[in-house]
Parts: sequence; structure tokens; C-alpha cells
Amino acid sequence: MTDTGMRRLVVVSNRLPAALKFVDGEWTVKGGAGGLVTALAPVLKNRGGLWIGWNGAFGAEEESKRLLDEFSGEAGYELKGVPLTEDEVKKYYFGFSNEIIWPLFHDLQTRCRFDPEYWRSYLEVNFKFAENVARMTSSEDFIWVHDYHLMHQAFFLKSMGVKRSTGFFLHIPFPPPDIFLKLPWRQKLILALTEFDLVGFQTTQDRYNFERCLEMLAPDAKVSGEGAVVSVELRGREFQAGTFPIAIDFNQFDGMARDREVAHEAFRIREALKHRKIILGVDRLDYTKGIPERILAIRELLRLYPDLKGKFNFIQIAVPSREDVDEYKDLRDEIELLVGRVNGEFSIPGWVPVHYHYRSLPQNELTSYYAAADIALITPLRDGMNLVAKEYCACNVNESGALILSEFAGAAAQLQEWAYLVNPYDLEGVAKAIHRAMHWDIEERRDSMKNMRDQVRSHNIFWWVDSFLQAGISKNLDDFPSVETVRFENN
Repeated sequence: MTDTGMRRLVVVSNRLPAALKFVDGEWTVKGGAGGLVTALAPVLKNRGGLWIGWNGAFGAEEESKRLLDEFSGEAGYELKGVPLTEDEVKKYYFGFSNEIIWPLFHDLQTRCRFDPEYWRSYLEVNFKFAENVARMTSSEDFIWVHDYHLMHQAFFLKSMGVKRSTGFFLHIPFPPPDIFLKLPWRQKLILALTEFDLVGFQTTQDRYNFERCLEMLAPDAKVSGEGAVVSVELRGREFQAGTFPIAIDFNQFDGMARDREVAHEAFRIREALKHRKIILGVDRLDYTKGIPERILAIRELLRLYPDLKGKFNFIQIAVPSREDVDEYKDLRDEIELLVGRVNGEFSIPGWVPVHYHYRSLPQNELTSYYAAADIALITPLRDGMNLVAKEYCACNVNESGALILSEFAGAAAQLQEWAYLVNPYDLEGVAKAIHRAMHWDIEERRDSMKNMRDQVRSHNIFWWVDSFLQAGISKNLDDFPSVETVRFENN
């Protein structure tokens, strides 16, 4: 690609924020969901940015290009697809990424399947991505690579002699040495990360784990500096490692919660449940989210405090994920069985304790649940950040809600002063925290929620991007002006 003299922000991730689907005999494109899309879509919009990733389909490259071009016009940034085969997706994505890295980095190594074929495919796909990044970008662009699927991007770009400013952000936890060292390709992987100019993590603990692993696998590495970002010198070059807790667009969620229709729907939810206390869980269906343990904690709550029968409802929203994977089918069956058992044990005429919804909800409907809930029960077994906790706070405009949060979620590092922190494995401890939250003094509850909302407001998505760009290239988001601003200034 020819240098244009204009620096662009280029996002590279496994999936594009739009997916192709074959419906009723024709290809269509649908906007994606998830934390990464929620975080970066408003940042890239109308700034002339570029997003590179797989489009979610096999073949149909001409249709893919046409549909993505149409979607780009509406999204306000350019989308470019990287074609992948079914075998590549099977081994690189479902295999290496989700049967090795995902469970290992979430401290669930017994679920890992260390297949050498997965590693080979992972490298091949990373090289394919790097070829596309090299072709679609210029030396002026800042390449921001996201998550564990593409940790070899800087390594392969350099091996091809392609000079780019590169940053990498890991959305999931980084494990301590006793877990990371179980990875057969540990040294190759961690050295590949050192080829980025900036490596970002969700929490200080994640960054510290990375430093300890690097020092064990590359003893000549020297870490210097204090604060959120440190310098690492290794084999004649220096790169930065930093802590950048991902955030949300606070004003967007706050505004949605104040919308008249959303507020009306929140009231309707409360009326339908006869204004009982509402405890809410919202998660993608995944074994790291601790949904079975959460339902068992509700059972423990009712066993410890039988007087609560009929006085609350626990609503668990589980967003479908990886439905073709047997492990996730088994998890869904387990959850549905537990819901049935708890409801069977404690239901009374006119009341069942657990309401379980296995489906994706439109954002305005989900916001209504956030606004209606008295308590958010966010208890993953391990999580990089967990944006649901922040979304709940942003939507709690009357500042009367309470947040019960797993101490193993990255969000705990920012919200620990005001949230109820719990160990998700301690069913009795979670039950007691719910009981305390239900009887919490209203003024103390409002004060805690106000502080959490202030934290989420001040450390929003634009702050997150600015802090990463400042550390990576000494730039801010304002240095990537909107397309309209550039056109106006040039006229």
C-alpha cells in the first residue's frame, strides 16, 4: 500500500464487527456483538479507521467484499476481511485459541487439549493475517492487534521486513508462571509478544504475571519504570508493557437508561415480578462465567434464609455462544437442569425463584433489565475485565442498585472499594453477600453506586483508547480526527 501521509488507527482482531450469514438463499451481513465491538465501534466511527478480521463465512469473497463495503459506509469506518478455511477455523480458532489458550489463561488448564496440529495452524493463520495487514496498511498507520488469537502479528510482520508501529491488547487474563509454563510453546509465544512496541493488559496483576513469565523464560529481560506503563529491554530492543483496563461508552448506556421507552419497560419488568427484589446475572454462555455456581448460590441463599421465599427473583440472561461445541452444549444442559432443580425445590404458588433466559437481547431490552435490577450478581470464575459490571453501573441512573462482583474479575481492581467482592467458589459466602445487599442501608447503597458510576464515567472507552495510544505512539484519539473535520479543514 502506498503511504498517504495520513495516520490511521487500524484494528486487527480475529472477527470483524460484522458477520456474513447465508439466509434464505442469499448472503447477508449482520453487525456483531461482544465487548470488543462495543468498545471500539464508537471510537473508529467516522475517523477513517480500518478494521481487519475474518468475516465469519467460508468462500463468497465477492459477495463478502460488496456487503462489507456497504456495511463500512453505515459504520463509518472501513472493514477488510481475511479469508479463512473451515480447517483453519477448526484448528486455529476452536482448537488452539479456545481449547488451549482460553482455558489455560483462565486458570482451567484441565480443560486444555495440547494438540501440536493446533499450534501449526495457529502460526499459519497468524502469518496469513500478517500478510493482509502488510498489504492493507501503510507505515504511517498504527496497528492495534486485539486478543489471544493473534499474538504473533508483530513477529511475522518483522519477519517479512514490514515496518509498522504495533500495539497488542490482551482482553483475557494473563496467567502466573506456574500456569503459563504448562504451555508447550511457552517461550515462542511470549517472545512473539515482545516484538510489539506496546503490550497492554487489563490489570496490574496481569502485567506482573507477564513480567514474571518473561523473566523466567528470557532471563536477560530487564524491566524498568513505575506506574501503569513500564519499559522492558530485551536483546537490544525496548518495548513497553502497560495496564489499560478496558471501559465502556458511559454516556451511551446512561442515555439509553434514561430513554422513556427503556424506563417504561424497566417499570413493566418490576410490575410483572410484583415489585420483588430483582437480582440480575448477564453473561455469554461460557464455563468461565460461573453460571452453575451462581445458581447453586441462589439455592444456598434460600436454604440459609427461608424467609426470603417469594421476596426476590433471580434473572439469569445467558447469551448463546459456540453452540456447535459439545462442551458448551453440556454446559447449557447443566444450567437448565440446575434451574429446574432449584425452582422445583423452592417454588410456591405464584412464585419461582429463578427466571432463566437463553437468548440474545436487543440492547434497549437489556438496558431495561439493568435499570430494573436491585442487585447485579457478576461472579465469573475468572475474567479479564467483565464489562457487564460497568454497564450495570452506567444504567443505574437512580443510583440505588448494588453490585456483587467476583474478586477474580478484572473489574474488581477498579470497583473494589464500593462493590461487594465475593469468591465465586464460596457458595455460602455469595449467598450471605446477596442477603447483606438486600438489606443494605439505602443511603450507603446510593453513595457506593454513585462512586462506581463516577469511576466508570471518568474511565470511559475514550479514556481507555487515549491511554493506550499515548503509551504506544504518544498520540490521543483527537490526533485521528473525524472524516468530516478533515474535509472541512481542507475546504
